[in-house]
Amino acid sequence: MSLIVTGTLGIDTVETPTGSAERVPGGSASYFCAAASAQGPVRLVGAVGDDWPEDHRAALSAFPQVDLAGLEQRSGSRTFAWGGRYLENMNERETLFTELGVLEEAPPSVPAAFADSTLVFLANSHPAVQKSFLEQFAQRQLSVVDSMDLWINIAKPELHSVIESVDGVLFNDSEVQQLTGIGNPYSAAQEILEMGPSFVIVKKGEHGAVLVHRDGIAVVPAYPVPLEGVVDPTGAGDSFAGGFMAYLERTGDLGFESLRNALGWGTVTASFTLEQFGLDGLRGLDLPKLTDRFNRLVEITRLG
Repeated sequence: MSLIVTGTLGIDTVETPTGSAERVPGGSASYFCAAASAQGPVRLVGAVGDDWPEDHRAALSAFPQVDLAGLEQRSGSRTFAWGGRYLENMNERETLFTELGVLEEAPPSVPAAFADSTLVFLANSHPAVQKSFLEQFAQRQLSVVDSMDLWINIAKPELHSVIESVDGVLFNDSEVQQLTGIGNPYSAAQEILEMGPSFVIVKKGEHGAVLVHRDGIAVVPAYPVPLEGVVDPTGAGDSFAGGFMAYLERTGDLGFESLRNALGWGTVTASFTLEQFGLDGLRGLDLPKLTDRFNRLVEITRLG
């Protein structure tokens, strides 16, 4: 199996109660790739401008299992940039600025060498771009989409079209409520299943994640990182997705029980992201470190 992702690469400026970081590597695809590479190879398709800092390229290149052959750096364009401030409990944040840059341009091309990818993750971007990207992989065995409230507000028909075409949906609890108008995440997920996917994952932040599958339901708590250990929540959801998809690629098993285990691997991967700003929490992350934390999660959640 081969794992590929498309999404944003960005320049982030972040303020949290613990400190701040200016112009650090960010974007949904960046976090996904850094997280997934701890378990295996991952292919990246994305675009940046000529203002993309050289140290950001070096930061991604430091994750040796990330294939950057699909990364376009465009002359005369600007890189997507985002700034945000987290409130005291870290569960809420304010967006200070968003500069779309290359996201307002044509999407990046998929290299011919990537056309045989079998696991496709559509990280947050415009649904029309996601749908076009998805259709380029005739050999795909599993496709999963992420999104955000903006696209639910301004591109709902296009988002519905993507959801109808994928195997899995990975949204947070407020997004599934916004999409369906249903407050209960289990009922909302069931409503989304009626659109066509085989499963829905509802991310609930510090309260973990829920898998609602046609073959059953699974719940996993967040890995217990003490509040004083949380430095920056940015990218935690994308890191969860990277850990989740990388486990499926590593095992080659796409059944319900494997998806249930993948929830745990996504959860422990995200816990490392929280502990430092930007991609720094994922540096040096490898399978033994993930396995140790996964085993602790299993012990914590054991019943009977």
